[in-house]
Amino acid sequence: MSEPESASIDTRRRRLLYRATHRGTYENDILLGGFVKRHISAMRESELAALEALLELPENDLADWLTGRLPIPADADSAMLRRVQSEAGAQSSPSPCGGGAER
Repeated sequence: MSEPESASIDTRRRRLLYRATHRGTYENDILLGGFVKRHISAMRESELAALEALLELPENDLADWLTGRLPIPADADSAMLRRVQSEAGAQSSPSPCGGGAER
C-alpha cells in the first residue's frame, strides 16, 4: 500500500471511530464504540464499508438490535451487525426488561 493510500485508510478509520463513539446515545457509544475501538485497526476495507453501512442505521433500532431487545429484521441484517451484537453479548444474556427488581 502506498503512503497516500495508507494515510487515506487511517483517516477513514479515525472518522469511523469518532462516529462510532459519538452516536447520540450513551448505550450505542459503549456497545458500538467499544467494538470499533477494539477492532478498527485490523479491519480490511470491506469491513470498513460494512461498518459505515452499520453507522447509517437508525439510532434506536440499532440499540434494540445490539442489546437483543428486538430481533434484527432481514432487511437490516448483516455479518457486521451480527458480529457487533455477538460481542455485545446480546444473544446469550436475557433481557433485563420484565418484572420488578428482585432483592
